[in-house]
Amino acid sequence: MIYKFKSSASGDVIMLKPNAEQVLALIGKTPSPQGIITVEQLPAAIAALEAALANPELATQESPATDEGTPKDSAERADPVLLRQRIVPFLDLLRRSLEAEAPVVWGV
Repeated sequence: MIYKFKSSASGDVIMLKPNAEQVLALIGKTPSPQGIITVEQLPAAIAALEAALANPELATQESPATDEGTPKDSAERADPVLLRQRIVPFLDLLRRSLEAEAPVVWGV
């Protein structure tokens, strides 16, 4: 399952379920099939993701394996995807949305 994050201020950000749920948890949102980050909630969400990026342990943590056929042991994966790589595009979407005063919505 995929999550598609949309805003009129930027292009869509698409994430697979485990990654999207991890990012939503970081900003204090409960994963659900549909949701919204209001303009008023954007500053807190941006601050939470920036704090996660500033935390070296969290930022360099691997994203959850997203494919059942993909080995979950990092020693078996050739190029692990770090949480930082998942957060940065989403953080850009949030910043652009705040600048344009546009909410971010998602759906699966």
